[in-house]
Amino acid sequence: MSEKVRKNKSIKAWVTQHVNDSYVNQAQKDGFRSRAAYKLIELDEQDRIFNGVNIVVDLGCAPGSWSQIALAKIPANGIVIGVDLLEIQPLSGLKFIHGDFTEQTTLDALLETINQRQVDLVISDMAPNLSGIKQVDQSREAYLVELVFDFAKEHLKVGGHCLIKVFHGYEFDNLVKQARELFTQVVIRKPSASRSKSSETYLLCKGKKLV
Repeated sequence: MSEKVRKNKSIKAWVTQHVNDSYVNQAQKDGFRSRAAYKLIELDEQDRIFNGVNIVVDLGCAPGSWSQIALAKIPANGIVIGVDLLEIQPLSGLKFIHGDFTEQTTLDALLETINQRQVDLVISDMAPNLSGIKQVDQSREAYLVELVFDFAKEHLKVGGHCLIKVFHGYEFDNLVKQARELFTQVVIRKPSASRSKSSETYLLCKGKKLV
């Protein structure tokens, strides 16, 4: 079987799974931009991460479903700032920054939008562009998580929370260790809407320490 044929079969299998996915169908009915909305909904129902939250930073926000949830959960005078390398369709109430979070210019734009305020909650569904080389991809993903930790260390309020997508791999234990150095409680969550075959999981980091 040629590589082209194998790739086409893989794409067709993904499309079939996507079309038949109950979360995809439900997202279309509920007006959410992606099935990822149900991951955040479940995590909030379980852990009440939006309680007392007014300022949210959503990293890797495209296409916008987590921002939709955040906007619905916070007070009318609250702020949701979304950052992504990809453009998104405008979302009422969202302060969107189009840029790569690994670049200083994007971070500068985010800090300008925050305007010296402390953030209550950081949510990150970021994932790197995959090379297909397992160790390289895991290192890239770990780098993104560490950037989120760096941002939280400086700009998340004491007692604030952080929710980060992490993939299981050789860096996983080290990332959990870093999280526990910065937060009083770190729990590992796998929402029902996460595909069972996916190695993704979420670190819910609660109660930022005074550092």
